[in-house]
Amino acid sequence: MDALNSLHSTTFERDEKHGTKYHERLLEFIKMVQHENLVIGGAMTDVKGDRSKGPSEQEDPDLFLRIVDRDDKGVYISGAKAHQTGCINSHWMIVMPAIRLTEADKDYAVVGAIPVDAPGITYIYGRQSCDTRSMEPGDMDQGNSQFSGQEAMVIFDRAFIPNELIFMDGEYEFASMLIERFTCYHRRSYVCKTGVGDVLIGAAASIADYNGVPNVSHIKDKLVEMTHLNESIYGTGIASSYQSQKMKSGVWQNDEMLANVCKHNVTRFPYQIGRFAQDIAGGLMVTLPSEAEFRSPETGPLLKKYLKGRKGVDVENKMRVLRLIENMTMGRNAVGYLTESMHG
Repeated sequence: MDALNSLHSTTFERDEKHGTKYHERLLEFIKMVQHENLVIGGAMTDVKGDRSKGPSEQEDPDLFLRIVDRDDKGVYISGAKAHQTGCINSHWMIVMPAIRLTEADKDYAVVGAIPVDAPGITYIYGRQSCDTRSMEPGDMDQGNSQFSGQEAMVIFDRAFIPNELIFMDGEYEFASMLIERFTCYHRRSYVCKTGVGDVLIGAAASIADYNGVPNVSHIKDKLVEMTHLNESIYGTGIASSYQSQKMKSGVWQNDEMLANVCKHNVTRFPYQIGRFAQDIAGGLMVTLPSEAEFRSPETGPLLKKYLKGRKGVDVENKMRVLRLIENMTMGRNAVGYLTESMHG
């Protein structure tokens, strides 16, 4: 969404200035993507090396993705993209610059589409807290046994992009426009965290109910505050879209100020929501024995006796909700809910 929308307007305006055909190429690519129902990953984040220096000033020129060679059919790129969420289950990637560029950085001013299984691409899979639990028997200790994500570093070693799939080639002065429009969509799109927040608020309310304290005033106050914080994120995201403007190319660009306010909320409020959830869950969230103990004929009956909550609540349900809260606030899904909220 972020890549296709921001490229739609920037390629149109670049063609207007330079007489190029990038917009026409992009529209043909989008038609193919829609016809084949493909998943696209927007690969923007370079590894960056020495953050005080620009791409062309780095000791190792590959620390930002760049064109290293070309022929009459297209270009060859080398470098790396970091933190690529979902790249392994995408069909194509669109590589883009990640920083304002100067004339000395012309080789880094490249945007193009490339299949994820193209020659010259290597994926190095990321590791997350508690991810080894998914290799253990059972599903309770995973926290979320049905859905998960992955991040990877993507290494490009002379990977080829044909001319018809190149959407920027050396027009360095348009890099900042693309990045600013991309991040405007992206920061507004972090309203998705409110869906995750709804799940966490529900889990916190559930564990309070299982413990027999759903009507205690300080519990209700915390759940209300969690909801207030969550809906504040949602409200600024929706407002950013409502205040959008039509661009020359015909797509709509959401309001930049409100998108950035949405993002500022996202860097803070999920951590607060997570803190409240951990508060309500109690210490058992991190001292809970494993599912193997729960299934054991020796220790299982003891856990069912001593971990009981209010009457009528199955101890296994209580354990599953505690694992879900752990998963979202410090386990595998904290990557997507907390750290991604800060840095995404």
